[in-house]
Amino acid sequence: MATATRTFTRALRTSTRPAFASAPRVAFRQGGRRFYSSEPVKSSSSTWIWLAGATAVGGGALLYTNNFSASSTPKVVNPTFDDYQAVYNEIAGRLEEKGDYDDGSYGPVLVRLAWHASGTYDKETGTGGSNGATMRFAPEGDHGANAGLKAARDFLEPVKAKFPWISYSDLWILAGVCAIQEMLGPNIPYRPGRSDKDVAACTPDGRLPDAAQGQDHLRNIFYRMGFNDQEIVALAGAHALGRCHTDRSGYDGPWTFSPTVLTNDYYKLLLNEKWQWKKWDGPKQYEDKKTKSLMMLPADMALIQDKKFKVWIEKYAADNDLFFKDFAAVIVKLFELGVPFAEGSENQRMIFKTTNA
Repeated sequence: MATATRTFTRALRTSTRPAFASAPRVAFRQGGRRFYSSEPVKSSSSTWIWLAGATAVGGGALLYTNNFSASSTPKVVNPTFDDYQAVYNEIAGRLEEKGDYDDGSYGPVLVRLAWHASGTYDKETGTGGSNGATMRFAPEGDHGANAGLKAARDFLEPVKAKFPWISYSDLWILAGVCAIQEMLGPNIPYRPGRSDKDVAACTPDGRLPDAAQGQDHLRNIFYRMGFNDQEIVALAGAHALGRCHTDRSGYDGPWTFSPTVLTNDYYKLLLNEKWQWKKWDGPKQYEDKKTKSLMMLPADMALIQDKKFKVWIEKYAADNDLFFKDFAAVIVKLFELGVPFAEGSENQRMIFKTTNA
């Protein structure tokens, strides 16, 4: 049943793609899992030196040296759209390189990496956010909410080695954008300009959402970043992708039958299925009464237990185009939190071409 549903969803989404998104393309292999990783890939290391400014190279270009592999080319570069598109294409081409990894797709874990790198932002102190890539360091990388994300970071190391001019901060966000678009999600405008920081910039534990908590906790976490109720619900739609792992979060199972294709099914299932507590030795979670193959977390259920949240659940369940429009807007906001972009650069955001457009 699940396999048939996933195949149907892929076909339907390919044939009814919203006008604001790109043309139909091939979806990921179906049957995926949540953002949590299980099999880290071997990392590839390289050494580089970043120098910037007119004194070094003129015109704000980037000059770097590297212990280059055969696949990387040293050069002085003012990165253009084509340069970033090349990075996008490299990531997209590797998403399914290991057929036995999380049911064949690194897409969900890359979305989770970009999300968690950005979701540490505090609007009052201006700390955290996607500028810094501080999850590279143990204090932040070891936070419980980031369990399993080493696989995503390791996956991107060969890309960083091939394109050493891009910061980790920009690379992680670009990877999230790529994953969303390649999983048949909406186009996500991308703006580079993040720089990497050292361990001193690591944020304290507890800034990311706790899946075991309810609506008050959700509002405390997301209001701290500057989001409202509608945006909280729109961001929750990312739970259409992937699944939880017992060896990472402790929870287990996917939210939807098509966890490597972005749809509004998360909202539909949350509203229309009957949910019951799962009887097991793990943390409290819900399972669907019909198949017992899907799951919802306490934080998910809080969205339909709260009247102000539920009205948006109902809107997105009824209108996939509305969900895509709002999701694209709020994910751009999330991915740009804490970044000191140049004034006016919001008009220079890029829309990448998908590899199967």
